[in-house]
Amino acid sequence: MKLVIERGQLLTALAHVHGVVERRTTIPILSNILLSARDGGLSLTGTDMDLAVVETATADVAQPGTTTVPAYTFYDIVRKLPDGAQIDIATGGEQGQLVLKCGRSRLSLATLPSDDFPAVTDGDLPHKFTLSVDDLKTLIDRTRFAISTEETRFYLNGIYVHAAPGNGKGKLRAVATDGHRLARFEMALPEGADKIPGVIVPRKAVGELRKLLDQASGEVAVALSDTRMRFAFDNVVLSTKLIDGTFPDYERVIPLNNDKVLAVNRDSFANAVDLVSTISTEKSRAVKLKINKGSLELSAASPDSGTASEELPVDYADGPMEIGFNSRYLLDITEQIKGENAEFVLADAASPTLVRDAGDASALYVLMPMRV
Repeated sequence: MKLVIERGQLLTALAHVHGVVERRTTIPILSNILLSARDGGLSLTGTDMDLAVVETATADVAQPGTTTVPAYTFYDIVRKLPDGAQIDIATGGEQGQLVLKCGRSRLSLATLPSDDFPAVTDGDLPHKFTLSVDDLKTLIDRTRFAISTEETRFYLNGIYVHAAPGNGKGKLRAVATDGHRLARFEMALPEGADKIPGVIVPRKAVGELRKLLDQASGEVAVALSDTRMRFAFDNVVLSTKLIDGTFPDYERVIPLNNDKVLAVNRDSFANAVDLVSTISTEKSRAVKLKINKGSLELSAASPDSGTASEELPVDYADGPMEIGFNSRYLLDITEQIKGENAEFVLADAASPTLVRDAGDASALYVLMPMRV
């Protein structure tokens, strides 16, 4: 293998691919990324056996070939080379090493045979549809904060994506929950997505995909089966195994009979929660909401730090009520509300509360209260 590649092109591709590779693994080949040079491009592949990212960068290839190199070492080297530099990459040095030349710098990296690298195959993916990059970013952002990190309930460690009935031709719906809060987002069902199975996209895949989308534009081609899912856009392909489990019946936890509606300015509310929760020394940073007609008092207390409270004007016409919430969860939800006002639909101090954007019906959130 012999090629010349511009440092920026290589660094961008490496930044996307190396994050999939586990830093600590008992299988040496999984610490490496696969380099494959063909006419006009260098393809880089990283995998942890469940998740794989392949990206192709433009390169001047003099001699095609493949090899594997340590992902994090290679990334650190390229990151430290001068911006705009041309990098000569060749294999066939002593003991089959990969040699990088850039200006007066010369570095050799140990390689492992490309034949040992696991084959990245998706099998048959019968369901195919496209989403815009912006729609996919929104779908992830509105739900992923509620993904559970508790490994024992592995079926909650991802976003549940499925086709749901709706006005006209249905909705593409994404749901995440950790048992304390639930996030649900839906959009118009794309062409070809009407028969997709309900699938759970793992947390790591969601995180890596979201990072890749930051520098993407246009359309994302999505393909899936019961066990795998693939996202292709620009020069990148991300494929992942899906979580083999049954997502709970989330509809049962969405309250239908809450009848007390409180509307509050989103920014004022978030700032007040952030301020008063500073006092609380508990891990949960509990905040109490004391609701009266036309006003809301947020407060927190700690035997070590003291007390804090702030009063806000609100649109509320029902009877007085006190309810407590985890302030971190409140802030996570209000961060996803893009409109001017947040709406809280309450029942009582012990029942789940519905939170939604007053000007956007596509997302809703359910939050369990806590004792304060």
